[in-house]
Amino acid sequence: MAVNYGSQRTVVGAHYGTRDWLAQRVTAVLMALFTLAVLAQVLFSSGPIGYDKWAGIYHPQWMKALTFATIVALIYHVWVGMRDVLMDYVKPVGIRLVLQILVIVWLVGCAGWAIQVLWRV
Repeated sequence: MAVNYGSQRTVVGAHYGTRDWLAQRVTAVLMALFTLAVLAQVLFSSGPIGYDKWAGIYHPQWMKALTFATIVALIYHVWVGMRDVLMDYVKPVGIRLVLQILVIVWLVGCAGWAIQVLWRV
């Protein structure tokens, strides 16, 4: 009978990382669709584009909901990307934890600011 001393590698399965990969793709598609929707509204508007036109684009409730969904998708997209970069390149756990906390605080602040701007329009 063989005795195995030491640590063993824990294998988590064949789908490790698939959820993050899929989340990156889905959020990227949502952001691309949002960009196309805004570009279409800008290109098909008549006259010069000023504050009133931009405010008019974001005034309908459906556009605010789509923008809100895009902001959430953007924040999640950035979080998954930054978390993966920090896990790959920052090896000391303490430093990585501090950097992840700073990223979370920054992203929550950006999301709060973006939503505040959105609902003022």
